[in-house]
Amino acid sequence: MEQLSTNYRENVRWFDDTLGVDRSCDLVSRDFLIGGRRGRIWVIDGYGRDAILERMGAFWLSLKPEEVKSLTEMQAFADRFITFSETNVSFHKDDIVTNVLLGKTLFLMEGLQGAALIDAKDYPSRSVGEPPDGKVLRGSHDGFIEAVVPNMALLRRRIRDPHLTMEAHKVGTRSHTDAVLCYLNDKVDESLLAEIRGKLEKIQVKSLTMAQESVAEAIRPKQWYNPFPKVRYTERPDTAAACIMEGSIILLVDNSPSVMILPTSFFDFTQEANEFYFPPLIGSYLRLLRVIVFLISLLITPLWYLMVSEPGRLPGWLYFLSSPEPASLDLLWQLLVVEFLIDVLKLASLNTPDSLSNSFSMLGALILGDFAVQAGWLGPEVLVYMAFVSVAGFAQPSYELGYAFKLLRVALLLLTAVFDIWGFLFGVAGILVLLATTKPVVGKGYLYPLIPFNGTALRRLLLREPISRDNT
Repeated sequence: MEQLSTNYRENVRWFDDTLGVDRSCDLVSRDFLIGGRRGRIWVIDGYGRDAILERMGAFWLSLKPEEVKSLTEMQAFADRFITFSETNVSFHKDDIVTNVLLGKTLFLMEGLQGAALIDAKDYPSRSVGEPPDGKVLRGSHDGFIEAVVPNMALLRRRIRDPHLTMEAHKVGTRSHTDAVLCYLNDKVDESLLAEIRGKLEKIQVKSLTMAQESVAEAIRPKQWYNPFPKVRYTERPDTAAACIMEGSIILLVDNSPSVMILPTSFFDFTQEANEFYFPPLIGSYLRLLRVIVFLISLLITPLWYLMVSEPGRLPGWLYFLSSPEPASLDLLWQLLVVEFLIDVLKLASLNTPDSLSNSFSMLGALILGDFAVQAGWLGPEVLVYMAFVSVAGFAQPSYELGYAFKLLRVALLLLTAVFDIWGFLFGVAGILVLLATTKPVVGKGYLYPLIPFNGTALRRLLLREPISRDNT
């Protein structure tokens, strides 16, 4: 790294050119005369906290020449005259530029070796309101935001333990995005921690454009054909704190309210915060209900299509299922069309202004429901089954797992339509094989604690146990 020059004017000229004082309107610089010596600060407008910088500037301007004439090192000046606690001294130009772009205030002074970096920044951010996903009836209603420092504070507030470690990393050769590994150093698996560190250090990207998703795509195994999610996300500080207490590692990425929970297995997606704010019996019921409903949503339309495609396959007491009303479209096409129309409605609702969202929902329901049936395009049975599938998808807190099940359901439906019962059986077997061969980012396996088997851990994932000293 290139070192700072001993020539004050040369350093000022270099930082003006590199930071773009004349190019960028948000790069603010200001000259001071401190005890007869020239000084200069650089700060990005919108990051610097005006009250702190103004107070320090007023104090520096009041210094007399005899108070600073004996100083030759910036560290000595910082120890005596910079009152802000988060201050460090650097001699490397590239490191200084990166810190200024992160929001710190750069201070240079004539005759002093080194540059002071004052971390008096205040990122623009929203309040820590409850996230839109993962809402609870009881419990805390705060959530992570897009700034990593307040997110760390939300975890510190819940875990007041000196073993709680916040390990900072920089990711992205141009963006230098902050990424923080959060864990309990007396409980974390050191081999997993070292593996995650290695993956972060090996990331070769210029910028984390999509924050945590960019990191996830850079560190997860390259299985493009596998839709199962490799990482579990949460925007709830209580969920993240509970996972840390259990020995997991939390990865926070700046500019994103979603944090990554590592390691992640398939059975981790069965848990939701709501279950822990109810008594164990009710929490276990809600968890098992979610698992059963989600499995039914995977199989219900292919299985129904298999039963009604050939007469005589159903026992007499289920005969009412085998006679769907005739419609203009074939039954297979009806199911496929409604599958994709539901996704179209979801995408459209994301871009619908709030003032029009209720009208849009009513219009979509009429077109897909009553109007489509009356026009003879769709049968009412198809809408009933697809409505159940759509509702069941929202019972699962992970969007990624919901869409994975959707793609597998469509694939299973197509196999059933082509190869009949053998296609259905082959599809189910293929889903199990795909699940068993899914590679996690880190950890013992994607199906842990089923493979390798750990009965205690599996019971805790499937049943909501009472909270004890060891079970958070």
